[in-house]
Amino acid sequence: MEEGNQTGEKNFLLLGFSGNSDQQSLFFVLFLSMYLVTVLGNLLIILAIISDSHLHTPMYFFLSNLSFVDICFTSTTIPKMLVNIQMQSKDISFAGCLSQIFFFILFGCLDSFLLTVMAYDRFVAICHPLHYMVIMNPRLCAHLILGSWIMSVLGSLLETLTALRLSFCTNMEIANFFCDLPEVLKLACCETLINNIVVYFVTIVLGVFPLSGILFTYSQIFLSILRISSSTGKCKAFSTCGSHLSVVSLFYGTSLGVYLSSAATLSSSSSLMSSVMYTMVTPMLNPFIYSLRNRDMKGALGRLLGKALYEGPLQDSLK
Repeated sequence: MEEGNQTGEKNFLLLGFSGNSDQQSLFFVLFLSMYLVTVLGNLLIILAIISDSHLHTPMYFFLSNLSFVDICFTSTTIPKMLVNIQMQSKDISFAGCLSQIFFFILFGCLDSFLLTVMAYDRFVAICHPLHYMVIMNPRLCAHLILGSWIMSVLGSLLETLTALRLSFCTNMEIANFFCDLPEVLKLACCETLINNIVVYFVTIVLGVFPLSGILFTYSQIFLSILRISSSTGKCKAFSTCGSHLSVVSLFYGTSLGVYLSSAATLSSSSSLMSSVMYTMVTPMLNPFIYSLRNRDMKGALGRLLGKALYEGPLQDSLK
């Protein structure tokens, strides 16, 4: 078969959600609405945490970082998909595809690390409450965030740079709405053993290890909670980590669903739906989980919205 070169003489085609014009219009409205809800919801979380001094604690510092990463994660793939639907085009350049791969892996790994860091924060709060502020000091929090960024950038660079060596055949069709690295590797005409080894290595180091850390942390948390004598104390302890546990289940559940569905079935529609759950639904639901299950966050959001609604008419009356 004829090979294209690595710099991309031909663009990739993102097959995505095919259909007639009416279906495409429905997809555009649906995904645009989901994207706006995701961005606005996570932005409200960040603003509420910044504006409320009572939320200037390690837990909410990590939550604000998670909300920022969720905005970036969805912005890596969804705007390009919306533009393609609106322009009735499926093209993405080789450079654009590599950029999507880099940022998708970067922010996906950051999600994983931040959820691990937040699990450690809950572990210290429940298992070592008297030493919480000493252990979770600002210096450690900053180092945990910085370390998460460094590890995620290195992992993403490793996977992206190894993709530069690939050459592609005449078939440039990606059966997804974004450049998913496993789908791109299927199109390569050259040997992809090195790339697959790198993918598995990065997945284990940046995916499996953090998940193992979360599971170990929660095993210690549950053992500590079981040692609490009063039922009120147990409920209070469970409530402090309930939101985080829900987000962890949603994130890793949908992530595993993507790869299990792609391995178990050849149906592109089921794989697409799994990708939608992973890239759009999870980041969209995170703000609702944290705001609806957290009294402090609900109060901060209420004060933020009340202040915005009060200052708007006040400024109009002063004009």
